[in-house]
Amino acid sequence: MSVHSPTSDLIESSLTDPSLAVSSADPSLADDPRSQAPTAASDQRTAVDKALVLLKSLAEEDREIGVSELARRTRLTKSTAFRLLGILQRNELVERVGSDYRLGAQLFDIGTRVYGPTSLVLRERLLPHLADLYVLTQETVHLAVLHDTDIVYVNKIHGHRATRSPSRIGARLPAYCTAVGKALLAFDHDAMEAAIAAGLPKLTDYTITEPTAFRAELQRIRRDGIAYDRQEATLGLTCVAVPVMGPAGRPVAALSVAGADHRFDRARFAPALRRVAYEAARAINAAAKAQRHTP
Repeated sequence: MSVHSPTSDLIESSLTDPSLAVSSADPSLADDPRSQAPTAASDQRTAVDKALVLLKSLAEEDREIGVSELARRTRLTKSTAFRLLGILQRNELVERVGSDYRLGAQLFDIGTRVYGPTSLVLRERLLPHLADLYVLTQETVHLAVLHDTDIVYVNKIHGHRATRSPSRIGARLPAYCTAVGKALLAFDHDAMEAAIAAGLPKLTDYTITEPTAFRAELQRIRRDGIAYDRQEATLGLTCVAVPVMGPAGRPVAALSVAGADHRFDRARFAPALRRVAYEAARAINAAAKAQRHTP
């Protein structure tokens, strides 16, 4: 009995289709191939390389994309892109909407397992509290966890007046320049030092890039229990966040409210955030206590 998988599909395609031929050589960039899609003879990427670049291109947009645009973005011939999209669609990694494509549900199922079961449990257990926060603020709200020196968005509810934002469920962003990230780094000394050691690149004119200033910012967050992103990750976007404390007195996640800087009053949302985070922490701790006493 044969086993059907996306990888076996791609390997089979690479053996039967010259445009998906597998090669170990690196593609040459000397003649700036970005100006046009490479021919089958000049494109030396493997079939898996090509499939992955299609998925990454779809992940860059919160909308469906047509095959012609995908081919242009990924420097594939249109026929190759169409053939690979068919394989990915068959394996539920992409979905077809009319003549356009978007990421499929199978990718979400795979992605939620990347950071282990803890993130899934937090996502489910804290969803009611995230919904409460949305009801209180009517703005875009997030639930995020710390992963190394990045934050991962595990849930998000869009406000009616949502502004452009790099946050998406499953997306990773540097912790040092986001409110949720700073709320978590402030209570994790090792992660804070690792973030500083990795560098604090300037993403906007408002990003805190100097280590002494960054440590002072986290000290203030520890004292006040609330963190702010003042257009530090994306121009025009501001955010306020609080940690959700777990049984050991350390944060297990962070909640945030975000909006357009020109109309967003960060201080106004602090009371709602504190109240919801307190209730969320109570729920997490009660669940942990119940689990310890379960035979």
